[in-house]
Formats: sequence, structure tokens, C-alpha cells
Amino acid sequence: MKRFIVFLSVALITVLALAPFISQPSAAAAEKDTIRVMIAYQPGQKGAVQRLLNNAGANIHYEFDALNTFALTLPAQALDGISRNPLVLYVEEDPIRTMIGGPLASASLEAAFNAVDTIDPEGQVVPYGIDMVQARNVWDVNRDGVVDSGAPTGSGRTICIIDSGIYKDHVDLSGVNLLGGYPTGWDTDYFGHGTHVAGTIAALNNNYGVVGVTPGAVNLFIVKVFGDDGAWAYSSTLVDAANRCGAAGANIISMSLSGTRSSRTERTAFNNLYAAGVLSVAAASNDGVADYAYPASYDSVVSVAALDVNKLYADFSNFNDQVELAAPGVAVLSTLPYIDTSKVTVDGLDYIANHIEYSARGSASGALVAGGLCDTVGAWTGKVVLCERGTIDFYTKVINVQSGGGTAALIYNNAPGNFLGTLGEGNTSTIIGLSLSQEDGQWLVANKPGATAYVSSNVLIPASGYEAWDGTSMATPHVSAVAALVWSAMPSATNVEIRNALTATAEDLGDLGRDIHYGYGLVQAADAIAYLEPVEPDPSKYTHVSDLAGVASKVGSSWKATVTITVLDENGAPVANATVLGAWSGGYTASVSCVTNTSGQC
Repeated sequence: MKRFIVFLSVALITVLALAPFISQPSAAAAEKDTIRVMIAYQPGQKGAVQRLLNNAGANIHYEFDALNTFALTLPAQALDGISRNPLVLYVEEDPIRTMIGGPLASASLEAAFNAVDTIDPEGQVVPYGIDMVQARNVWDVNRDGVVDSGAPTGSGRTICIIDSGIYKDHVDLSGVNLLGGYPTGWDTDYFGHGTHVAGTIAALNNNYGVVGVTPGAVNLFIVKVFGDDGAWAYSSTLVDAANRCGAAGANIISMSLSGTRSSRTERTAFNNLYAAGVLSVAAASNDGVADYAYPASYDSVVSVAALDVNKLYADFSNFNDQVELAAPGVAVLSTLPYIDTSKVTVDGLDYIANHIEYSARGSASGALVAGGLCDTVGAWTGKVVLCERGTIDFYTKVINVQSGGGTAALIYNNAPGNFLGTLGEGNTSTIIGLSLSQEDGQWLVANKPGATAYVSSNVLIPASGYEAWDGTSMATPHVSAVAALVWSAMPSATNVEIRNALTATAEDLGDLGRDIHYGYGLVQAADAIAYLEPVEPDPSKYTHVSDLAGVASKVGSSWKATVTITVLDENGAPVANATVLGAWSGGYTASVSCVTNTSGQC
């Protein structure tokens, strides 16, 4: 029996960033006379520099001994003197890193689900991205909903997720092997971003909800760097997190986050991890521009772009020559730690709605009335007011309804489908604000004026919820999980070999070869495994031709003969890198062991 519950997301007006969710730094929030930086010092001079910093009144956040670097906050007036000290190699800002990607804003979740996702025989949903990256071609070839015996599943590999934590008790994640995490509270997630990423990577194959690229088999190590309010982190926080991933034995680091400014310290940290055998994967970012984002744009990190169900790059996905791979990142259905239910009920029929962020929660009722654009205050005491989207912002519409005595504001779209909206950070209302699709709103205006509408909007957290989200944040875990899947098929491979296999076998999209929108193309799990696995040649398909090239001079009592062996395929083309083993005789007796060159000869 299918037991899948669909809930639409908490409000967000755009997929290009989580700006309404994420608290940004401000002059009011930070002391005006301090600055946060990273300071690199001469090798062997940690103690002397630390005394210098302490004397300057610095607050040291991290000590990166392997990088000879401190991350700290200090009085701005002390910075100039410290930067001139001969013990200091360089001083750089500690730039901000934010999570990226969020709830589906382009259409209703039901429409996205019905159009692109499938139900397997066991009754769970298979998000479209799972098959697009060939995951089931690896572990469920016959599509019976059961993992094939002996198939690679990601088992034995560890992915470190640096994000907002994980809801470990989610019904689709509770059986995943969690190798601890950091800091205290890593196994909780009241924002949802990290849990959504984790579901794409590792949701269980359990007859319920969704399934991940690796069907509950990969190990996860969680580092929580974002607060439960989605608050931003620093580059130094990321460096510390990545180092913890490496120390925990992670094979892959998955980072659905980015920042606009690079960091010399951060670049070195990821270079060191790459040299130590770790494969780092990060989101290309969601600004829809050619700008580089970090850490994705470091050479030691795989930068991931987002695709839609038609394998077209998403218009929000950043594009540049650092983009390396592409993966599904539009309407990606995955796990969340909450259930958000908002609806409007009229004459016994429910209409799916989205909560307008920062408006009130709860329930309300009243007679339906059309308020037009709600750009002025009307006489709406006790009424549920239908407002058309457009002309003015959502906050003004909701406040106009509130000021007019309305019990709830229902803003319906001015284009097909529903949308996600916000009152804007810092704004609130005492009445519920919900969004409706254009179709539902227009129908209610035309057919149900005066009918009683019952409005509700509530969030249950923690709970096992699901939502479709957009973003390169959603594309990144697809690539991270494919890397684990491929690596589990060839555990002896290096991170460099896994990376090369992913890029060599990616499905070429866009311009021929690597391009700025798709990189090498759509990551393909089964093809990458085939690329890495040695294939025994079929002897019946090769012709061995031995030619006596000549006889050399006599050496002692022996004669030396030179034989050229040519290996051809069934079409007569030369076969390179073929190992030839055997013996021949014809007046002379000899054995041979060689590898053919590009001409098929040895």
C-alpha cells in the first residue's frame, strides 16, 4: 500500500536564494569596531603570534595548525599593526557561507510529483532524479523494488554532509548508518535543508516515502554549521567542518552551500583534503549568473549545476568554466523534518494552499469575499478575503485585509499554478496569509462568493515530511551519492580515479564537450562503474597474427628471432592495451607476454 503524504513547503518567494530564511550580517548585529579575519603565520611561530593576538584583544575562534592559521575576531584598529608584523604571512577576511536551494516555487508539488516521479512495486516514490543518474541501473536493474543481490549500493563508503543537521528519526532515514557527527545537536534539524540533502543521498528502500541514490546503504557523518533558523556560517566554520569530515574518515564531502568570495585558507584546506584522498562536491550556486561561487569553484572541488526533468539547465544555476557536472535540481522530492499543512475548505472541498511566510499560523473562518488587488483597505470585518496577486507586495495586501477586519487573506496567483510568498523579514501579521493557484482563486471568486471558508495553517515539527525543492543544493547530493555508489563498486579506486570516471562517462548535454552550463554533463552511475571495472576480452572476437620480422645474429649457441604480434578486433581495427599471453613454435620455441601499443602491436 502506498503510504506517501505530500506537503507543500514553507514560504519562500524565490528559489534563487534563501534570503527570507537566512539571517544576514548587519551593522546592528555586529560590533562596529571589530572585524572577523583569518591570519596565517610563519611556520613554527604559532605561540608568538597567539600572544600577539591575545595582547590585541582578539577572540580566537579556530586554530588550524596544519594551515598555520587562526580564525578570529579582533578590534579593527589592531588589524593594520598585526598585518605588518613579520611573523604574519597574510591576513584575509573570513567570508560568509550560506545554504542554497529551497522549496519548489514554480508549480504545485502535486503537479511535479504526478509529472515526473514514479511509484515502484513496493509502493514508495522514486524521485525522477534517481533514475536520471542511473542509480537503479546499478542496484535494481529489473525494477522490482528490491535491491539486486551483490549490487553496489554505496555500502562501505562514507559521505560527510556539511549542512543544517539531520532529523535522524525520520522514517526514511532512521535505518541509515550515522557515524556520529558534530557538534552536539547534529542529529536534529529544525530548518530542513540538511535533512532534504540526506534524503536524496540515502533515503531507505523501505516501502515508504522516497528512496535515495544509495538505498540506505552509505554511511553518513553529519557536521552542523547552519543554525535552526538557517543562519549563515563563515568560511572558517566550513574549514573546521571539512577537517572534521577528513578526520572522521569520510570519502566524500557534500556541501550544498556557497559564498561569493574565495578564501586562500579555505582553498588550501580543500587542496589538502583532496591530496589526502577525499572527494569534495559543492553547489555551483543559485544566482543564475556567470560568477564563481566557493568552495565549488576551487580546482580540488567538484562544482555541480542543476538540471530539470528534461535535462535542461535550471535558469537559477550559476554557469562558468568551473562547472564540472550536472544533476537533477528542480522539483527534487526528498525528506524533511516537518509537515507543513495549509488549506482552505469551502463546501466540503479542500484547496491546497501555501503559507505566506511571517504571517500568522492557526485557523480562521468567514464568508468569502473578492477583494480585487487588495491595494486599499476594504470593509471586510469577519470575512476571508480573496486577493489577486500583483501591483503591490504581499505584506501590504495582507495588512490591508487585516486593517479591514478580515480574518484571513488568500492571495491567488496571476499566472497558472501556485507560488510561494513572504511578508518579508521583520514583517508580521495577526491574520493568516495563504497563497492559492490562479485556477482555484478565480474559480472561488466566480462561484463561491459568500460561502463560508475554513482556513488553517500549521506546522508539525519534528515529523516525517516530504517536499519538492529547487536548487543546486538539490543537485549536489545526487553527485555526492553517485560518487559513493561508484566507489563502492571499486573500493580500491582513488578519489582522482572516481572523479575522472564521473566526468568521462557523464551524459554530454548542451555544447559538445565540456561547457559552462553542464560541465561534462549529467552524472551517470552505471556508466561510471562500467568505465572503472575491467572487462575480460572475448577471445573469439580477436585475431592474432604473428609475423617473423627477421632473424638476428647468432648469440653464443642460440639464435634470436623477433616476432611482431598484431591484435585486431572483429572489425579488423587494432586493439591497444591488450595483454598477450601464449607460446609458439616452428623450428624455434618461445613464450610471449606483452601489452599492445596504439597500433595493436607488441
